Amino acid sequence: MTKSTAQSLPNSAPSTDDPFLWLEDRTAKQSLDWVHRQNEVTVGELQGDPSYKAAFQTALDLMTAEDNIAVGAAIAGHVYNFWQDKTNVLGLWRRTSVASYKTEKPDWETIVDFDQLAAKEGIKWVFSGASRLYPDFNLCLVSMSPDGGDASEMREFDIATKSFVEDGFRAPASKSSFSWLDKDTVIVSAAFEESDKTDSGYPRVIKLWKRGTKLEDATPIFEAQKEDLAVGAAVEYDGDRRYLILARTLNFFASHIFLRLPSGENKQLPLPDDMTDTAIFRDQLVFGVRSPWTAPDGTVCKPDGLYSLDLAHWVETGALGPVETLFEPAYRVSIAGIARTQDRLFINLMDNVRGKVVVCEREDGSWSLKPVALPENGNVGISHAEHFGSTVSFSFTDFLTPSSIIWSDDNGETLATVKSQPARFDASPLISEQFEASSKDGTMIPYFVVRRRDQNGPVPTLLYGYGGFEVPLLPGYAGVRGRLWLEKGNAYVQACIRGGGEFGPAWHQAALKGNRQNGFDDFAAVAQDVVRRGIATAASLGIQGGSNGGLLTGVSLTQHPELFGAVIIEVPLLDMLRYTELPPGASWMAEYGDPSKPEDAKWLSAYSPYQHVDADAAYPPVLLTTSTADDRVHPGHARKMAARLQEAGHAKTMFFEETEGGHGGRGDRRPQAAQTAMKYVFLQRALAGKA
Repeated sequence: MTKSTAQSLPNSAPSTDDPFLWLEDRTAKQSLDWVHRQNEVTVGELQGDPSYKAAFQTALDLMTAEDNIAVGAAIAGHVYNFWQDKTNVLGLWRRTSVASYKTEKPDWETIVDFDQLAAKEGIKWVFSGASRLYPDFNLCLVSMSPDGGDASEMREFDIATKSFVEDGFRAPASKSSFSWLDKDTVIVSAAFEESDKTDSGYPRVIKLWKRGTKLEDATPIFEAQKEDLAVGAAVEYDGDRRYLILARTLNFFASHIFLRLPSGENKQLPLPDDMTDTAIFRDQLVFGVRSPWTAPDGTVCKPDGLYSLDLAHWVETGALGPVETLFEPAYRVSIAGIARTQDRLFINLMDNVRGKVVVCEREDGSWSLKPVALPENGNVGISHAEHFGSTVSFSFTDFLTPSSIIWSDDNGETLATVKSQPARFDASPLISEQFEASSKDGTMIPYFVVRRRDQNGPVPTLLYGYGGFEVPLLPGYAGVRGRLWLEKGNAYVQACIRGGGEFGPAWHQAALKGNRQNGFDDFAAVAQDVVRRGIATAASLGIQGGSNGGLLTGVSLTQHPELFGAVIIEVPLLDMLRYTELPPGASWMAEYGDPSKPEDAKWLSAYSPYQHVDADAAYPPVLLTTSTADDRVHPGHARKMAARLQEAGHAKTMFFEETEGGHGGRGDRRPQAAQTAMKYVFLQRALAGKA
């Protein structure tokens, strides 16, 4: 970038403390005018690069390839899938039989063509999912977003007739959620009116909505407090029992769970607030905990373990009864998730950031466990488990192995690979390795490196990180990264820093709130270790992260600009002293802290990137990206940071804002491909010293 396009508008009455506060107004003309000027410069620079056009076409071809894996979930003899390609830009919701799905070319039946729907209604609808009615699963509550954001409209749909139900259930776009109680009753977790919402903007009230009545006349059955995160509801079936579960979510890591009894009473389960990894199976409530908890019978429940109790007995008697240990914790083994079929329970584990699955049975009042015979030393996940049947599928991948789907029709006993993605890049000269770096406090931080086996000296290297909300970063195959980065002789590094979920709750809690700096130190330690090993130099090392990872790369920029040659900050949090003022920022206080409290504000202000921009620092080239339609992390964070960097004289700061697609960039693949290509062009230029 050759010039700064930041400016304070004279009529915007900016705060004396924050001259760019006006950029928080998402859709104001002055804000969007600024965005358009920024976009014009960034697009001109990056899309004007000679390598951009080929990079864009490669990214688009791979994102929309017809031989991409159609990942699906089986329900009542059909496999359901959402599909996008060059022809079906907004996508098809479709299904096929289980037998057909296993063939090379399944016979797909289209349920909803969203491109046709968009053409008919003049709105680019983005499919957000569907709740299907037990037991025939034909009636659905389809959610779809008008702009790719989290707020979605709901309409009742009949798969048998492939049409929206005339005068059926329908609700305007909001962050509400919907599920079936029965054919004539919908459970609404409501976030329409301000009185329905929590301070975070999520549902606060659960209502029962009867067919033929108005949504505003739905009957409230459960409420949370305004300061809570949200409420949620679900119907769970276990054999011939049906449970209506209501959750009052206090924050990201704590909830009160209730069962609604036939009497109309909402009865709270006497379990710890930080319960996690729950499932109902064979009358047992299976659960984990984030912190140690001693059950009434004396059983000590530990993080990274799984436990169970007789839920049916508690419902009938009110007595909690004995707690059984289903899975004992083990060193650097954490639980990635659990899922059930009709007859088996599956536990997805991470063992030193490598996946495995254990299958559990319950017979004669006791548990038995055995491993599922899946490939080792890669990322193994449970792709789907059929709650009312016996089909289950697993995914397998690593950095150099294309993704595959391994299918079973008999609860994991017999396994067959039914889908394999073709290789997208030449992996033969590459090697994937795992190393460890010593962080500032001596904690060993694992990280993965993918590079040429014959690498002889430093090369341009991309370091990626996240480190928050118990989310693990796992090995995974990425064709676009392979073609646009690795095939050019570059290296890729993925850091498993504290704050993530790679090693269970303790790993996450080690970088929670006032401990956040630990995660930032971990990332810096990995960067230094990569340089020490000769994989990269500081000038040839670029970093990238999105959302909470955007905060990570923003902090890395302001704390350690000397360690990096390029920084990509995607859909980020950056103003940590105002993040709770930008919806739904208040929902993350359990992760970061509350800036309105002096103690919390002290540690937040110590690292908040927006407040630490230094005009005298030697910052590397920076690219910030966001979306106008992002209703999860407000675009004001990225806008203000770009403006402040540019005002401080850091002319190598670029900004790009997509106008649709929401936080995760959903919807049309073309703008996604364009932004991906621009990021790789930016990295290649910056790390080669051309930015």
